[in-house]
Amino acid sequence: MGWGIQSSAVLQHIIAQRNLHPRYISRMNSQSFDHSRPPNHSNNRVDLAQIAKQAMTDRGLEPEFSPAVEKEMAQITGPSHEQGPDIRDQTKLLWCSIDNDDSRDLDQLSVSETLPNGATKILVAIADVDALVKKGTAIDDHAHNNTTSVYTAARIFPMLPEQLSTDYTSLNGGEKRLSVVTEMVFDANGEMTATTCYRSLVFNHAKLAYDSIASWLDGQGELPEAARSVPGMDAQLRVQDAVAQKLRQKRRENGALEFESIEAKAVFEGDQVVRLDVQAHNRARQLIEEFMIATNQATAKFLTEKGFASLHRVVRSPERWQKIVDVAKEFGEVLPPEPESKALEDFLVRRRAADPVRFPDLSLTIVKLMGAGEYVIDKPGSAGIGHFGLAVHDYAHSTAPNRRFPDLVTQRLVKAAFVGAPSPYSDAELFALAKHCSEQEDDANRVERQVRKSAAALLLASKIGQSFDAIVTGASDKGTWVRVFSPPVEGRLVQGYEGYKVGRKLHVELVGVNVAKGFIDFVRRD
Repeated sequence: MGWGIQSSAVLQHIIAQRNLHPRYISRMNSQSFDHSRPPNHSNNRVDLAQIAKQAMTDRGLEPEFSPAVEKEMAQITGPSHEQGPDIRDQTKLLWCSIDNDDSRDLDQLSVSETLPNGATKILVAIADVDALVKKGTAIDDHAHNNTTSVYTAARIFPMLPEQLSTDYTSLNGGEKRLSVVTEMVFDANGEMTATTCYRSLVFNHAKLAYDSIASWLDGQGELPEAARSVPGMDAQLRVQDAVAQKLRQKRRENGALEFESIEAKAVFEGDQVVRLDVQAHNRARQLIEEFMIATNQATAKFLTEKGFASLHRVVRSPERWQKIVDVAKEFGEVLPPEPESKALEDFLVRRRAADPVRFPDLSLTIVKLMGAGEYVIDKPGSAGIGHFGLAVHDYAHSTAPNRRFPDLVTQRLVKAAFVGAPSPYSDAELFALAKHCSEQEDDANRVERQVRKSAAALLLASKIGQSFDAIVTGASDKGTWVRVFSPPVEGRLVQGYEGYKVGRKLHVELVGVNVAKGFIDFVRRD
């Protein structure tokens, strides 16, 4: 029994007082409303961490490192100090990182150089994780199994041991680190005109965070001290932002889709969940996003030119396009009979302007109909599939080797191509990796989603009986779902849902939660 529904007597009282639908009675009786402790005495962080760990285990992900991994880690005493004529020294360039405030596994740095005729050179340095994590080691085997770091509110389950991912292979502020650099030249219109890749030693002169940099770029705040203390860093950031905005505009003209997420992150005070924050997609995030997309394209092109098969990240042209057409028709809009990303993006732009409240729910609907991204093997000479959502064709994940295994695989391919060595992976291995990484990444996403739902349930557990403003986000034979505006959570309408359509605003009352399963149940109170 939990602190939302304390006993069968309380359950019967709620049923009697609220005249609950039989489906909800069955739902309540069939669930264990976990946690016997009152919320004020519950360690939310420990509870969520246990839920996350169990969810990982249930899906074949390994939440803990094996003794073999710990043994190998004991032999690694610091960052790689590899030297060679093929490794450039670019430590004096004004490299900086921009990431989340609490990020410790820093994979990329960037720097710019202004060229004649309005052109700009952008350099992106990616942490050389392969320098310390070799194929076939126990550390590599763990990374191969999980394929990604799993980020939950209560605990991060890193793909690589923290000593590596947050220190020895992380591009930390004030530290020299080995990297793989992608150098790209963009003309005045934002067109990529030249690219090259090489190994380099770099130095992070300023560890910066998205929100504070975005605030400064928008004229709403001061330049953070970490950047202000580096002469010339302010100009660097302005140039990088200007190039990123050109790249973003070009992709949107080509049909790149821009959605809006309402996924909320649990915020703790001590060990208690106190609120849910929705992450804003700001200008600094756009800067990094555009540079990472460009880097992934340049990397894919480099490997193809070297004759290497590689892993590409794709989102196929939607097979359920007709359903997307039907969704648009509900809004009085007409989409072409065949998939066309530019037409879909124009529709999304109009809907965002017309109804910003409902736009996040429309975004989620379209994302689901488009289908999940996946990894595929791309061989030189093949037509390729492309990334429908990003409006790019050749796209190899390469920018986050500390936390994504496909990126580490790509790095090994690139480094082999540098020296003219054969590919470290056979086509058969790459085919198997593409399938495995797609499946494991899906499972990791499910774990993260489960913990977000459980965190929301924890936050609401002390609010049983309270009323909220909400909007219907889903209505089908499987049930009716509503999104509460504050706090930003979604739950099931278990009584009074008959005849409601998506988009209907209403008042609801919270009647139950199941923290372990992340269930949140409401009844209508119009």
